[in-house]
Amino acid sequence: MSRKSIVITGASDGIGKALAFEMAGRGYDLGLTARRLERLQAIADDIAARYPQTQIAVEALDVTAYETVQPVFDKLASALGKIDIVLANAGIARGGKVGKMPLADNLLTIDTNVNGAIATVSAALNIFRQQGHGHLVATSSLAAYRGMPRNAAYCASKAALSTFMEAVRAETFKEKIDVTVLHPGYIDTEINRHLKSRPFLITVEKGAKVFADLIEKKVKRATVPVYLSSLLGPLLKALPTGLLARMG
Repeated sequence: MSRKSIVITGASDGIGKALAFEMAGRGYDLGLTARRLERLQAIADDIAARYPQTQIAVEALDVTAYETVQPVFDKLASALGKIDIVLANAGIARGGKVGKMPLADNLLTIDTNVNGAIATVSAALNIFRQQGHGHLVATSSLAAYRGMPRNAAYCASKAALSTFMEAVRAETFKEKIDVTVLHPGYIDTEINRHLKSRPFLITVEKGAKVFADLIEKKVKRATVPVYLSSLLGPLLKALPTGLLARMG
């Protein structure tokens, strides 16, 4: 039986990095992309030392340089022989109040988390349709459930990504393409370590294991941890705006 492969964008840190190790441990070959190639190569070297049977291809990629996304994915497909799974994971979070934080930070958040993800998904679909199969996975967030103060652009970007992926699922319904949207809560990574409160925090290693389990099950959508879907989702939607304002 041939080994499966997964391409992970934003693999130089956080859940992307942890998932690369997790999937290698489960017998997957890896295509890893990020802006920081030197850091990415060091991660690939660590994985290769730990899992010598793993085939690893790395490519520098800034998902907001849209015209480069397809060529990079074509290179990865060629290097790996095929791509079974693509995780659109590259993302940023720039916090602050609208009108007070730099406009450029809001726009970059949208550009990376929405437009960059669209470019990634489009490139992946082109390859999946050539192969006749594939599995698209996107890292959204619980922040997609409700606009939170000081994180307006980030929440909007994740809500947009979730809705976009639901549309992609409908568009590929008759094709051999699976679509998964994952909504992590607080996973211990650099993106949220500056926050004073991180309820229901889990380690990045635990987060990567849950991600991998859900990906292998090909779930349509889920929160990470899974129990948050019945707990925090309805709570976030029901919170009065006045309470949200005090939280901000």
